[in-house]
Amino acid sequence: MAIERTLAIIKPDAVGRGLSGDIIKRIEGAGLKLRAMRLMRLGHGQAEAFYEVHKARPFYGSLCEYMSSGPVVVMALEADGAIAKWRDLMGATDPAKAAPGTIRREFGMDVEKNATHGSDAPETAAHEVAFFFSRLDIVS
Repeated sequence: MAIERTLAIIKPDAVGRGLSGDIIKRIEGAGLKLRAMRLMRLGHGQAEAFYEVHKARPFYGSLCEYMSSGPVVVMALEADGAIAKWRDLMGATDPAKAAPGTIRREFGMDVEKNATHGSDAPETAAHEVAFFFSRLDIVS
C-alpha cells in the first residue's frame, strides 16, 4: 500500500457529547498519523459547499443544517492505505449496520448523526483535505 492522506471529521453530535478525545485516541491507535487538526464551526454556506456533491440527494438540506449546528473537529490523517483504514475504523454509515467495535457502531446515533465523516477515494480525499487545510497547515 502507498502512503495516503484522508480527511476525517468528528461531527457535531460526537463533539457535543465529549467524544472527540476517544475518537482521536482510536485514530492514533489504528496507526493513522494526525497531520493537521482544527476545531471549528462550519457556516451553513461552508457546509453546502463541502457537501455539494450530494446537492441532488434528499438528505442534502438536513445534512448541511446538521453539520453547521455545532463545532466539528476536522483532521488530515496519513498512513499506508489511510482511506480504507479510516473507513474501516469508522464502520458503515448506518450505526445499526456498522460492525461491532467501530466508531459509528459505538458512538453513532443514526445515519446522519453517525459521529464521523471520512473521504471515500483518493480524489475525494485530496479535494476534502484542501477544503479545510492549506499546505502550510499540514505537518509532515
